[in-house]
Amino acid sequence: MASLRGRVVVVTGASGGVGRAVARELGHRGALVALIARGATGLGAAAVDVGAAGGSGQVFEADVADYDQVQHAAERIEAEVGPISVWINVAFSSVFAKFDDISPDEFSRTTAVTYLGYVWGTKTALDFMRPRNAGVIVQAGSALSQRGIPLQSAYCGAKHAIKGFTESVRTELLADRSPIHITLVQLPALNTPQFEWVLSKLRRHPQPVPPIYQPEVAARAIVYAAEHPERKEYWVGVSTAATLLAQRLAPALVDRYLARTGMRAQQTDEKPPTGVSNLWEPADESEDYGARGTFDRRSHSHSPQLWLSQHRRPILLTLAGTTAAAAAVTITAARHLNR
Repeated sequence: MASLRGRVVVVTGASGGVGRAVARELGHRGALVALIARGATGLGAAAVDVGAAGGSGQVFEADVADYDQVQHAAERIEAEVGPISVWINVAFSSVFAKFDDISPDEFSRTTAVTYLGYVWGTKTALDFMRPRNAGVIVQAGSALSQRGIPLQSAYCGAKHAIKGFTESVRTELLADRSPIHITLVQLPALNTPQFEWVLSKLRRHPQPVPPIYQPEVAARAIVYAAEHPERKEYWVGVSTAATLLAQRLAPALVDRYLARTGMRAQQTDEKPPTGVSNLWEPADESEDYGARGTFDRRSHSHSPQLWLSQHRRPILLTLAGTTAAAAAVTITAARHLNR
């Protein structure tokens, strides 16, 4: 997929945070963006952002935890905007709390939004893409899809499930020799409004674990993945790479490290937010939170690691060529010395 200009791209969770930043980035690409979320005010502002960036944004209110609502939104998109080329799953919710303090209803709701929302989005997208034998699905993942941390058991469980689910669907598409692509973008800690509106039972204000990146970094990676879906997975941020590699090499050591530092690292010294939670109702029904949270001064706007991830193949080829050239020079020099 060389260009997204004029193509229909669906974004779930588009009213705020990463989804909002993705919508704006798609606007810069000239895409026809179908915005799915619950909050009317946030969705309306997102549509304005897309138009200001050069694209076209249309609003479709739906709760991604409800399959019927997702399917109905997709039917409207196909009828009112056009055939869906790309479906990007971003929507999520969570609970900041120790597992013992999370009620069954809260855990179930988090799983329904954060995991089943991706399942229903993927299923709906494939229902429309398979007859056309074309399309791209992008899953916004997380470093926490392979490494759980304290205080986020519901979210980590859902992100682990998304990875396994995505791998299963990918292998089925490969078995069918389908040209439809599904790819996963593993994200780092991000400066989004989630730390203001996610249900928290902590004594202090929740925060992303540093290093923190701006949501626009994630958005650029997700849109790049939509344009280059042949890769099964992209890593964003040096912290994501470090986390995933550490988990592979020394998981028991990471367990102990997180047990010692993980809870404190996710809290500031400030009091927690009160009266706002998007678990059951949209936090941006009457207020627009935008893409960014309150950690601007501590957040990075660029990720050199992302560039390396996107250009891994030419870099490896260059390194291989350089190594081969160096080896050839060494062999030639050795031959001259032995004469």
